[in-house]
Amino acid sequence: MPLNWNCRFSAGRSFGLAVLVLLTIGATPLFAQRNGKPTGPSITWVNAIPESGLPEGVTHHTFHFEKNGKDVGYCIYLPSEYHKDSSKRFPVIYNLHGNGGNEFHSFEDVTVLNEGIESGKWPPMIMVFPNGGRSTFYKDSFDGEFPIESMFIEGLIPHIDENYRTIPSREGRCIEGFSMGGRGSTRLAMKYPEMFCSLFCQAGNVPRTAENFDPDTPDTYPNNYLGPDIQNYRDNDAFLLAEKNLKQIRGKLRIQIACGTKDGGHLPTIRDFHQHLVDLGVDHTYIELEDLAHNRKKMIETMSDIWFDYHVESLRIAQEKNSRR
Repeated sequence: MPLNWNCRFSAGRSFGLAVLVLLTIGATPLFAQRNGKPTGPSITWVNAIPESGLPEGVTHHTFHFEKNGKDVGYCIYLPSEYHKDSSKRFPVIYNLHGNGGNEFHSFEDVTVLNEGIESGKWPPMIMVFPNGGRSTFYKDSFDGEFPIESMFIEGLIPHIDENYRTIPSREGRCIEGFSMGGRGSTRLAMKYPEMFCSLFCQAGNVPRTAENFDPDTPDTYPNNYLGPDIQNYRDNDAFLLAEKNLKQIRGKLRIQIACGTKDGGHLPTIRDFHQHLVDLGVDHTYIELEDLAHNRKKMIETMSDIWFDYHVESLRIAQEKNSRR
């Protein structure tokens, strides 16, 4: 079924909880976050390659992160053209996994990407799969045990740019993720909008983190992760970060958000964040998929024909704007 991909909510107009419903589909719930309740932060910094192997074009590597002295695993997809032209540089999509995953999470999306590139639907792009651990939500823990945000921003991205032929600027960099990865990618894009030209939040719970600060419950998440200083909660709040960095976001960072109407654990905060962007005058694309629960595979299957269209268009626009400077 063809889908209309040119529907957006215009900046500066209040649409309340208006939605764009694309398809009616069936799905089986798959709660990567156990109905939104974290199971406790942990990470194995380098994981073993699954016995099933890796998809075409994907390889596993490690890099050393000086801040915590750890080797950290990641996977990277390189399109076939990468090996044919040693002078060409390629844009990068950073794909953040959900809770309980690692650098070897579900690879349905890279299979769709590779097939689209090989068929000529999309231009060649690199895709990187970081290792974000369990229940870290891609934030640094206040005690330094899990420097996940720092590892990604200060370690992995520079490593990728130094060791692969990337376009090492926001004009060549996209970020996305499902569930915990959607939540993490959204917050990171709001915090570092100068680093990315495109964000795709896929059913990523986006809470008002600062409102969850409670010094009376120090052993309860997020207080046991972000610590006793309320400023740390403000610094990790996607809503407040969007307000703080509005000049770098509006008209510069393209944002796409998608969630299923039966994803009760994530949809309320996503609707709240969507409305916040509307109130801030941030033009973005917002999608609700009728009858879809928290099911990554089904979401990709439903939107596979256009899954990477938004990033491709964002890269084109960003690079055109940059060339006119």
